This record gives sequence, C-alpha cells and structure tokens, in this order.
Amino acid sequence: MIPQETVQKILDTAQIEEVVADFVSMRKRGAEWWGCCPFHNEKTPSFHVVPAKGIYYCFGCHKGGSAVGFVMEHEHMSYPDALRYLARKYNIEIVEEAESAEDIAARQRNESLILVSEYAGEFFKEQLGSAEGKAIGLNYFHTRGLEDETISKFGLGWAPSDRHSFTDAAKDKGYKDEYLLETGLCAKYDNSDDLHDRFVERVIFPIHSVSGRVIAFGARTLKSKEDGKPYAKYVNSKESSIYVKNQSLYGIWFAKGEMAKKDRCYLVEGYLDVISMHQLGITNVVASSGTALTEGQIRLIGRFTKNVTIMYDGDPAGVKAALRGIDMFLRQGMDVKVVLLPDGDDPDSYSRKHTLAEVEEFLAVSEQDFVDFKSSLLMADAGNDPLKRAVVINDIADTVADIPDAVKRETYIDFLSRKFEIRRDALEERVGATRSKNIISGQKAAERRTDGLAGKPSGPGLNQEATAGMVPEPVEGPSTPIAGLSALEENRIMAKAERDLLNFILTYGTTTLDFQSDSEFYNEEEGERETVFEFIDQALSGDEAGLANSAYRKTYEAYSQGYYDGYSQDEIVKHLLDGEDRTIAFVTAQLSTDERYELSIKNLRDAMMSKGSWLTKYVPKAILVFQSCRLEDREYSLKEELRKAQAISDTDGELKIMQDLVRIRKALKTVRVRLGREK
Repeated sequence: MIPQETVQKILDTAQIEEVVADFVSMRKRGAEWWGCCPFHNEKTPSFHVVPAKGIYYCFGCHKGGSAVGFVMEHEHMSYPDALRYLARKYNIEIVEEAESAEDIAARQRNESLILVSEYAGEFFKEQLGSAEGKAIGLNYFHTRGLEDETISKFGLGWAPSDRHSFTDAAKDKGYKDEYLLETGLCAKYDNSDDLHDRFVERVIFPIHSVSGRVIAFGARTLKSKEDGKPYAKYVNSKESSIYVKNQSLYGIWFAKGEMAKKDRCYLVEGYLDVISMHQLGITNVVASSGTALTEGQIRLIGRFTKNVTIMYDGDPAGVKAALRGIDMFLRQGMDVKVVLLPDGDDPDSYSRKHTLAEVEEFLAVSEQDFVDFKSSLLMADAGNDPLKRAVVINDIADTVADIPDAVKRETYIDFLSRKFEIRRDALEERVGATRSKNIISGQKAAERRTDGLAGKPSGPGLNQEATAGMVPEPVEGPSTPIAGLSALEENRIMAKAERDLLNFILTYGTTTLDFQSDSEFYNEEEGERETVFEFIDQALSGDEAGLANSAYRKTYEAYSQGYYDGYSQDEIVKHLLDGEDRTIAFVTAQLSTDERYELSIKNLRDAMMSKGSWLTKYVPKAILVFQSCRLEDREYSLKEELRKAQAISDTDGELKIMQDLVRIRKALKTVRVRLGREK
C-alpha cells in the first residue's frame, strides 16, 4: 500500500498538462490546452485540459478527472498502478506499506523485469567502451555515420563475445535467473540449468516504452554468412509481460513529442533508419522493427497524430510493405502518404548522403497520396491494356473501401471518377460491394473463433438445458432473434428492440451515418458525422433510457468502453468474444453472426439502396421501435399497478395511475404514427 503522504505528494506534483501531453497532441488556447479526445473518435477537438484546476474534460464523451484519473482511464491501470506510474515520471520514491503477499509478488515481478532490462541496457552501453566494444561495435557505428552524441542518446551498446559476460555480471548484482530468462536476456544450455548470454558479439539497440523505460533489445551481428557459422542478422528480445512486439515501436520515446508537434509521423523499417534520421534533424520517426506492421502499432502512432508517411525502400520488398501498410492505416482511420526512396537507398543511407534541407525538400516533393502512389505504380504495368487497367482501378477502389469515414470515401470516389474517367456509380458499387464483403469476412472469422460457444456457455443461466429447443420468434426489423437468448431475457417486451439495437452496434457500430440535409437528424455543423453507435448512444442517453435486460445492458456497456477507448469494430467484437464474462461473449456471438448480416444485405439490395442510405433509414427506425417498446413496457407496468390499486380500493392511487396511462398512451400513439403503425 502506498502511504497517504506519498499519495498526496504525487497528486500535488503531477502536472495535468504534462501527463496528458505524453499521450495526446494538444495546442494551447489562452490558459487551456485543446486536442482530440483519446477516449472517443472525433475530428474537431472537444477535449481540453485546465492546468489551473488540474483537470481534463471532454465535451464530446463527457469524460473528465485529474492526472491520476487520466492515467487510469487511458492506460487501463488501477488506482495504485497509476500512482506508481506518476511517481516514476516525477522521480518520487514510494516506500510501500503492508500489502498482501500476492500484490507484492505481482508488483515486484513486473518491476524486476523492468529493472533487469534497464541494467542490461547500462551493461551493453558500458561494454561499448571496452577494448572489444570500441574495436568492433563503436567502429561499426562510426562507419555508419553515427556521432557519439547520437550513440549515447539512443543507448547503443555492445554484447561481448564471451557467452557469460552479461550473465555473470547480472548474477553478481543479484538478478534472479527467472527474470533473466523471462526477459530473454539469457538462455539455458541444452540439458543443463546453466545460463548463458542470449546476445553475443552483437551491436545492441535498446527498445524503449512510451514512458522511456528499457523493455527489450534488438541485436545485430556484424558477421556474414561466409564466416561459416549459424547466421541470424538480427536477434530480438522475446515477448514478455513488459514487451509486446505488436504494440511497441522503436524510437517512440524519442519521437512522440515531435510527432504531436508536427502532427505527422514518418514510419520506417529499421533501427538505423530511425537513428540516422533523428541525427539529421527529422525526429518524428519510428520503426516497426522486429515485426510486420500491426494494428496495435498503428494505434500507438494514433495517440500522437493521425497523419502518417510510410518511408520505405524503393525495392520490391519495400513496395509490397508499403502497399500492405496503406490498407492497414486506412482501416484505422488514419491519413496516409507514401515516400519511396530511390532504388538502392533506405532512409539510413539517404539521410547520410544529403543535408537536412535536401531531405525535407525530397519528402515534400515526393510524398504521394495513396491513390497517386498506387496509380503510378500499378498503371505502369497495365499500360494501355483495358483489362489490366480495370484490375488496377478495382484494386484502388478496394483500398478506398477500407476508409471508415464516409465523407473521405465519397471524396476519394469523386477523385477516382475524374482521374480515370469512370462513372461514379460504378465506383460506388465496387466500393460498397468490397465493404460488404470485408464485413462478412470479419464476421465469419469471429464465428470461427467462437465456434461452439453457443452450445457450451459458462455464464449464469447459460446451460444446454436452458438453451435447448428454443424456437426463434418472428420480429420486425433487420435482425432476427436467436434460439437461446430468451434464457437471458428478464423483460420480454423490451427484448426484441434491444436485440435489434445490439445487432446494429455489433455489426455496424463504427460505420458512419450520412444523413441528407432534409433529414431531421442532419447535423449542420460542417465535418461532423455520427457513427451508428454514437447515434444510438446519444439517443439513449438523451432520453435517459438504458437497456432493461441485464445481459444486453452489460454487452452494450462493454462495447461502449471499447468504442470510446478508440478500438476498431473488429477489435471490440473480438474483445467481447474473448473476455472473461461469458454472458457477454454469448450475446456477442449470437448477435454478430452471418444470418442477420445476410438478411440486412438482402434488404439493402431489394430496396436498391447503398449501405449508407439503408443505415440512415433503419437505425433511426430501430430507435423508434425501442421507444415504442419502452412505452409499452411502462403501459404494462401501470396496468399492473392499477389492478393492485383497485384491489385495495385506493381511489387516489387509481386516479394518478390513470392520468399516467393517458400520458403514456398519447406518447405511444405519437411513436406508432412515426413508425407508420397508426394514423
């Protein structure tokens, strides 16, 4: 337990604007700081920090609090862990009071892994000054054009040729075998408990976390295949509780401030690419070294900027990686450009050959929008062959389909139509078909991941006896109830409407609605577009209405958490499916299956609508159905109350209930008229 006086010191020391700036790109307006909220998707900044009051607040999602609250919310930490994070940031020593044995073990283990990694970083750095380190490692860095100041800044080092140098040194310092093995700094000999160094006779590149702590290493051999020994150019740390490869970026600690300030990130491939560009003076550069680009890494970049320039080699491998990266960034709602360096160059070599001004000019001139990049790259091979040109145009349209923002998609469709002289409706049809196919594919993948879940639920009330033999009942609207869900429903009047809302959310939650100017839901504020989930969420919160059935309510709240944490649709659904709460997993599996989606697509085709038009019609209708059911539920409750009042001859009570019934029936008639059920 952290002593109260230490807690108060941490809270008094932490500056809200400094804490938030580690994660959010902000600009100062007067005495306050403003930026896009990290807890929900938005284009117009509604998140602000008030240093004088020590608070943050978002006018969009209404989240707010202190510095410690921000760390808890953003980093998903407990209150004590958030305090420890702030204590490390501000170099405040914590002397823990009595804790449970489990708490102490868990905290100490995690901290021990960090400490042994940081010790290793210092060890390798010191070894660079040894005779062997200078002759081989330091000489290598110098031949690559790195200055001593840069070498020191990035903590570059040398792993000695003696296979026990680090192991012996770490043991002498008291570091335990289990931590040396878990971090991957050491390994065991076959059939022996003796440890040896994992990194031997290699130059070392420490990998830092967002908060600047050493969490892993990349190690490069300077030998070649001709040496006749087993050859692996790079050996990287294995994953551990402190290092997850697909959520880490090399150089993020050194680049994040400039990424936020410049509102752009340059993504390169290798350690030396990052270091050489930083040395040149371009410091908003990171690399996905040790792994192919992942969604987790893209989200990490997205904390600081939504604008990314992929800067890869101009060889076939670099082109292929750039093409893959484009699609991934677009799916995450990022704006992406591409720079391909002259063949034979990488960012490291190119930055060493040119001055800062020359590189900046090259980047400004050579940056290509992804459409131009794909066009120039693929059309060159297509020539004048009409069929090959059609393949290229379809490929580019498929990339446009990855863009989640409807306005951006429409803009690119217009651009493609003019650029290739193709009818706009033909491009729209291709983009729409691809988006539908992608959604269906994603849902099939989700179904495969949860195969058998419906038959083997483990949540409360979910057993095979309870779910067997249930027959789906017909309901209005785009979704169909699934056998087995009725076992979870406490309120059958509300169940149908709540299933429909959840079906829309779990299938189309992050899809943007595009209401026309003649719609009552049209938002006049330029650039503002609501997603399906935002529309439903605002409708429910504005009417102070929650879901009546507890299983559906928990699923809704869990989705809401993931959505406002900034995760993609697929990631949220996967989290719900894989979570500890198997009731939520069961509901998610049942309401995000192919049958309902195929029904939706059939309705769309029958009505000859685009998906966007279809959603703008049926999502508001689903809200009206929900309101109608809620009023019916209230009417039913009032009738029950009236019967009880009549049974005890409560005249005053009867009168009040009847007055309430009149109001409810009047409101219900209004909703039914809007639904077309009454005149």
